[in-house]
Amino acid sequence: MTHADPFAHLGIRQTAAGGELRVWSENATAVELCLFDNRDANWIFKTVTMVRDENNVWMARTKSLSPGRKYALRVTGPNGPDHPRNSFDPNTLMLDPYARGLTRTGPDLWRGVVVDDEFDWHGATKPNTPMDHTVIYEGHVKGLSKLNTRMPENLRGTYAGLAHETTIGYLKKLGVTAVQLLPVHAFVSERRLMKQGLTNYWGYNTLNFFSPHSFYGTKAAQQGGPSAVLREFKGMVKLLHEAGLEVILDVVYNHTAEEGITGARSSFRGIDNANYYRQTKAGTYIDVTGCGNSVDTSVPAVSRLILDSLKYWANDVQVDGFRFDLAATLGRNSDVYFDPDHPLLEAITNDPDLANVKMIAEPWDVGMGGWQTGNFKPGWHEWNDRYRDRMRKFWLRDTKSIREHGSPGDGVGMLATRLAGSANTFQQHRGPLASINFITAHDGFTLADLTAYDVKHNVGNGESNRDGTDNNMSYNHGVEGATPNRTIEATRRRTIRNLMGTLLLSAGVPMITAGDEFGRSQKGNNNAYCHDSELTWLSWDRRRWQNGLWQTTQHLLKLRRENPALRPAHFGIFGETTPSASQMDWYDLNGEEMSNTEWNSPENRTLQFLAASTPEHEEFNRVLVVIHGVEEPTTITLPEHEGVESYELLWDSADDAPTAPDAQLPSLEPGVRVPVASSSMQLYRAH
Repeated sequence: MTHADPFAHLGIRQTAAGGELRVWSENATAVELCLFDNRDANWIFKTVTMVRDENNVWMARTKSLSPGRKYALRVTGPNGPDHPRNSFDPNTLMLDPYARGLTRTGPDLWRGVVVDDEFDWHGATKPNTPMDHTVIYEGHVKGLSKLNTRMPENLRGTYAGLAHETTIGYLKKLGVTAVQLLPVHAFVSERRLMKQGLTNYWGYNTLNFFSPHSFYGTKAAQQGGPSAVLREFKGMVKLLHEAGLEVILDVVYNHTAEEGITGARSSFRGIDNANYYRQTKAGTYIDVTGCGNSVDTSVPAVSRLILDSLKYWANDVQVDGFRFDLAATLGRNSDVYFDPDHPLLEAITNDPDLANVKMIAEPWDVGMGGWQTGNFKPGWHEWNDRYRDRMRKFWLRDTKSIREHGSPGDGVGMLATRLAGSANTFQQHRGPLASINFITAHDGFTLADLTAYDVKHNVGNGESNRDGTDNNMSYNHGVEGATPNRTIEATRRRTIRNLMGTLLLSAGVPMITAGDEFGRSQKGNNNAYCHDSELTWLSWDRRRWQNGLWQTTQHLLKLRRENPALRPAHFGIFGETTPSASQMDWYDLNGEEMSNTEWNSPENRTLQFLAASTPEHEEFNRVLVVIHGVEEPTTITLPEHEGVESYELLWDSADDAPTAPDAQLPSLEPGVRVPVASSSMQLYRAH
């Protein structure tokens, strides 16, 4: 069969003549479709020889390939010393890379399942939240609801649990706009972990790019099979959309669960190892992911597989965006160098079938030249690790340095750059919304643990505390871990408020890690990927101080929504009026414009900035943010600025919880001297 598009209709589709399967393999010499008995998933009741076309696409058609049918591929091809890049073995049955449903039939045995993908969306549509209004909440499907006793037990830790009214109500009340889910593509645990009695809880070990992870389905859905799990997943998306919440998937296209060359064989390795994985001519894997293999996106058919997967999830399943794990790997060319103009990266942001879908890169991998923050093209948003490190340094490591050495080492200049949207990292035409700002993520310390541990405590991971980064830029404030010392505890909580406040008052798109809003701890474990337990699940029972922190986060999110000056979509250009940019004026503690000396002096740890919006879609707005990074109280002078007649205090991080909504907020005139507590922040609305 000839197609204008050589890779059209890969996978299964239903035709008048029956189910049709199309699979790409350049190096195979024969491919058979194996169909299994409905009562015995290991009994092949029928085989169909697949026919190859001029584009190396193999096709078979049979009426037996209908919804509910289990199937696999038997692929024959060259092997042995004369063909080091190939790894064909017809005795091992392979998964269709485009399978939309999977079922396990043994410890390392999987079958594809033809799914019934009919679903009534009842008119539910994507929220299409603008990026300048977006607040991302990164969480785990199971961890978000596993301990939620406010829902039926059979829903806890499932797709349906995430869509339960208590979960949705919690997210809406908090004020986030999007849930970013750790991997939900079907995945398995690495053999090393299973030998240790551990599991890959996070899910960064993908088995298949099209199938939802069945073990996050309710027991009823799992018993109903892959079609029922898919319906439950779509039902989750539908309910979240009806509540105005977007769904972003953390996707792992850079490597697969087949691990190194001696790892499990499940799909790519047995279908066309030479093309799906990066290798030397001698057949040695080129691993730029640190996970045993790297998917070779320089091969057009492999890039197309990833693109087709994205289109499926964005259109058939209606998800709103993707966060690409180790995205630099996807942009490596045939010479394994990163290319921002890589055809796959270009297609992801330019394909009309992916219009208005949020694309977020983790802009690095572990290969040579792997750190690429700021180097992706327009249309991409990037995790900003420079932002993370700068904020941690200012509020944590600098404080430690001042206590121990009397000086933080540098001034506030770089802090201001990050607050204003990281213009030194992202090009002018990309703007501040290219930056996904974060202080923490799933990997690393939680926000509370950043303030309570100087070093990682990962012994429970089974690697003698070798795993996980040592560069945490954290500070325990004098005691490692939990302490009865109330002064230390109070200081830690204020630091948490400062970190959260900085995140939510900065230009860019903020991402909150689930649980940070109430001070969740992982007891110093900064790499808890292998713990499926209460260590990583969110508690729904909180202490009084945690409620205060939650209220602070909620209040800050409300203030962010209400003040567009905090959410510029563009960088301003000196001497020009740029719609949806914010004009930023910087002052010292005396209310005077910052001098070069003050920008660079390590002794200057107090900064004020006045941000004024340039109206395009919202009313004019102006706010003043005060940052004081010294563990002694001070007094500032509110700056005098044309058009500003008064300042209304909206938030002070020195307070354990925000002021009651109906409280009378103080209104102060420019030039007035105001006390500021040690190591704290204040936010004012300027009138």
